[in-house]
Amino acid sequence: MTALVELMLERRSLGPIGEKWARRTFAFGLACLALAVLGALLLDSWRARFFPAYLTAYAWVLSFTLGALFFVVLQHLVHAGWSVVVRRLGEFVAAQGLWLAVLALPLLLGLGELYHWTHAEEVAKDPVLLSKKPYLNLPFFFLRLVVYFAFWSWVGKAYLDASRAQDVSGDPEITLRLQKRSAPVMVAYALTVTFAAFDLLMSLNPHWYSTVFGVYYFSGGVVGFLALLISLSVLLQRSGFLRRTVTREHYHDLGKLLFAFVVFWAYIAFSQFMLIWYANIPEETSWIIRRTNGGFEIIGLILVLGHFLLPFLLLLSRGIKRAPGVLVYPALWLLLMHYLDLYWVVMPEFGGASPQLVDLLLMAALAGLFLAGVLRLASRTPLAPQKDPRLEESLAFENA
Repeated sequence: MTALVELMLERRSLGPIGEKWARRTFAFGLACLALAVLGALLLDSWRARFFPAYLTAYAWVLSFTLGALFFVVLQHLVHAGWSVVVRRLGEFVAAQGLWLAVLALPLLLGLGELYHWTHAEEVAKDPVLLSKKPYLNLPFFFLRLVVYFAFWSWVGKAYLDASRAQDVSGDPEITLRLQKRSAPVMVAYALTVTFAAFDLLMSLNPHWYSTVFGVYYFSGGVVGFLALLISLSVLLQRSGFLRRTVTREHYHDLGKLLFAFVVFWAYIAFSQFMLIWYANIPEETSWIIRRTNGGFEIIGLILVLGHFLLPFLLLLSRGIKRAPGVLVYPALWLLLMHYLDLYWVVMPEFGGASPQLVDLLLMAALAGLFLAGVLRLASRTPLAPQKDPRLEESLAFENA
């Protein structure tokens, strides 16, 4: 029996099951969001926390799509064959740009609470904000957001649509066209992700700056996406999908990529901290000081151990990377650590280090709403490419 015949015997599409899962995750997310909004209307402590908590959860789910865009475009850019059978799941996640633009709308109601550079009276009496006004002003901020989401939405939809079209036609020219497009797309991707990180997160403290901050957010996003991809793949296989298609060889390579980006995230995080500490410039060190006091130093220590050291030691093992039932646990753990990393970035600007119920509700709400969008696509499209010219290579893939 050939690999392609085995693929034809697979349960290849979620169909009605996916629609049911999508409805349930959407209802769960909407219920959590409604509870958070109700709590914010009734409780002052929740009201003060609502928009920072929403931004943290939003930056978390947004990073999954940005990480997926990088993964999908990279596979075409380097002509990868091994990843074909897992790339479709990445395409589902990458195609959430328009849905994420909708989920960003609540943030517009809290711009005044999140970004103090939006207050004209604050800008007028602050020389630093005055010097940054040509960039940090609301019309230009909105324009940049429109550009970011338009680009991300277009790229995600274009790659998924092309992959779907190839399922029908089997035209290898589609793959060649995507390969040619990938280099300029990757350059534009790097610029949009970098400036989006500056706008949404770094400008929470407009006196602080770090040229490496965009790479910091990007690296965490790729860790988050790879952890999500592994988790979704294992969940689907336990539900009876893709059991012959995605093998331990693919998990081995996904585990290697996850290991590599855990190390890369740690390298970027340490580089940013070390250079700020060494230079000892007040406008830079103030950001670190806030995150090493008031309980946030405990979160920082948890990140050192939980976002780097523990997964580093676990993912060193070849056996763990080749055992999906074991690999899923470091992956799920890193999803949590990635959220905690963004919590450590956002929350020191607004309050105490201890998480509150509204934080957890909004985390669950955005996760549910985001997964509903992914499942909606997965219910209408085969879970793996059907006629990609490298499909047989991917199905027969073995690590050396």
